[in-house]
Amino acid sequence: MEPILAANADLAWMLAAFVFVLLMFPGLALYYGGMVGARNVLNMMTMVMVTLGITSVLYVLYGYGLVSGPSVNDWGLIGNPMDYLGLGSNMSDDGSGNTQVLYFAAWFILFAAITVAIVASGAAGRMKFSAWMVFAPVWLTLVYFPVAHWIFAADSDGISGGFLLNDIGVHDYAGGTAVHMNSGVAALALALVLGARRKRMERPHNVPMALLGGGILWFGWFGFNGSCALGASFLTQVVILNTLLAGSAGILGFAAIERWREGHVTSLGAITGAVAGLVGITPAANTMTPLGALAVGLLAAGVVAFLLSFKSRMKVDDTLDAFAVHGVGGIVGTLCIVLFASDSAPAGVAGILFGGDIGILWKELAGIVITCTYSFVMTWLIAKGLDKVMTLRVDEETEVTGLDSTIHAETAYEIPAAGVGHAPGLIARVPPTVGPSAAGTAEPEPVST
Repeated sequence: MEPILAANADLAWMLAAFVFVLLMFPGLALYYGGMVGARNVLNMMTMVMVTLGITSVLYVLYGYGLVSGPSVNDWGLIGNPMDYLGLGSNMSDDGSGNTQVLYFAAWFILFAAITVAIVASGAAGRMKFSAWMVFAPVWLTLVYFPVAHWIFAADSDGISGGFLLNDIGVHDYAGGTAVHMNSGVAALALALVLGARRKRMERPHNVPMALLGGGILWFGWFGFNGSCALGASFLTQVVILNTLLAGSAGILGFAAIERWREGHVTSLGAITGAVAGLVGITPAANTMTPLGALAVGLLAAGVVAFLLSFKSRMKVDDTLDAFAVHGVGGIVGTLCIVLFASDSAPAGVAGILFGGDIGILWKELAGIVITCTYSFVMTWLIAKGLDKVMTLRVDEETEVTGLDSTIHAETAYEIPAAGVGHAPGLIARVPPTVGPSAAGTAEPEPVST
């Protein structure tokens, strides 16, 4: 039930957009890596990047069928995993369009992987890496794949798709439900099971790094939203402009609340506001005029900023604000469709303030409630179950020392000497030069490997 691209020009744009989205992974790694302490930066970045490997394998094996295959028994709950199994039946170019299955498989892999990577933020600095390697594929299979089927699989040629899209009629342009609400709520549930960090109020160790990562994310978002137009068209132009405007307005919305609540505007707040605005426009990008996109960015970022101003009082350690930015931001963006979607935009959806039917409210609320409830309950059960079996959290000594050195045997800002390997849990130091260091103190002795 994959879409069909109309022309080679459309495919060319989609391939370019694919590269944009791929860049979101190092972008997210830098964004989250800069926001954690220096002892855990590589662990956080590795958790983000390894999800791409896990997701690629599972999607090829059975994930594409679960998401895009015909709905089992026409219930709209999950696709048939036997369809597209291994993608091996789609390797011949017979002119029928089957070769596009390969593109859409790659495209959906990136959407799924970025969702899981956002969930990792809820475990920053305190989850065993081995536990994450088990949690990620289980969560993909039991949470992401079903929700993605509900909202991404359209009915076609007598074949049933997901119930949120086809039966309830939820409007979600590019993943406000399956990607953002899903990941934000899941990160909250995972953080709840793991418990708060021992150094909960640890400050971001590298704000310029987080700003760079956020900027790369914004670049990738043009591909993320733009690719959902399925080609190079007027819709693509509208969506890309709205993505720019919502992110820009998000900076201002977050800054306004930050200035009101805290008395100052921060650079980290600026990029967080941009991301919140981008999250907000994701479900609504094809329903808004440019003025509507500005309103979405302002509202989404403003609500997120207001919520984060109470972060120190919250008992749950939503470590890198995934629930606030992605969960709440996605909810606000969806509700903006209800309020001021314009029927002059490509989607032709009218919000209540523009004469739309009140029924749009119940449809979008159903999407929000069903997605958030399922994601939270299932994530909590998965995390609780795995914690009983293998213990998710690292021990106190490992957490205090930092996961970079204890788990990955490396640190972000110390380069081993050439030819010297890593000892378990230790980093080889550069051998001392002759005489004292520039600071007037002796260099440390090299660590034996």
